[in-house]
Amino acid sequence: MMIFIVMKAVILAGGLGTRISEETYIKPKPMIEIGGMPLLWHIMKTYSFYGINDFIICCGYKAEVIKEYFNSFDSDTWNVQLVDTGLDTMTGGRLKKIQNYVNDETFCFTYGDGLSDISITDLIKFHKNNQAIATVTAVQPPARFGALELNKNKVVSFREKPPGDVNWINGGFFVLEPSVFDYIDDDSTVWEKEPLENLAKNNQLFAYKHSGFWQPLDTLKEKNKLENLWSSGNPPWKVW
Repeated sequence: MMIFIVMKAVILAGGLGTRISEETYIKPKPMIEIGGMPLLWHIMKTYSFYGINDFIICCGYKAEVIKEYFNSFDSDTWNVQLVDTGLDTMTGGRLKKIQNYVNDETFCFTYGDGLSDISITDLIKFHKNNQAIATVTAVQPPARFGALELNKNKVVSFREKPPGDVNWINGGFFVLEPSVFDYIDDDSTVWEKEPLENLAKNNQLFAYKHSGFWQPLDTLKEKNKLENLWSSGNPPWKVW
């Protein structure tokens, strides 16, 4: 049985996306389309499937493209607030700027360029059970290269792109308590640096390990990969 949770989701959508400049010279990265719909829409559909329909979008670079999209977007379900968080503001600074929008409540927070089949319900339960300020979703990145199996200098076998690195990395899809804002100084604060490092130092950061599908969109190659998965008729992130 699906348990619906009333909570807000904050999505970063203000970065420059320089590594996929073929697309981002005319639009912000979260507005790159997969299957004819923006990445942002795919992420919001995932949250919406788990009952989260209240969104705060942190805009910056080419914010007008996002505003134009949602001005013409017809949804009786989603409540979308677009907040201009500045052109040069860092990730932590963008989060700090929406502090007044989440009130004094637990909230979700993620990047506008990563798709996953993560269970938001399980993620939130994990966060609540650990009673910490922050939970990050830990993922193992898709492998980029094939691997050689060696015996001294002899190649024994070749494995085509083994499933992920041994290391766990920040995959976004955070759950945060409002006290997290105390860890962010100003517009120049990078969320992935001092805030996360200090949360970890204070034993206030837990990692929810997600072994399922996760894919960021940083390059044209990754966009094409997601397009092909969507065209297959069974894209792995489509939980709705």
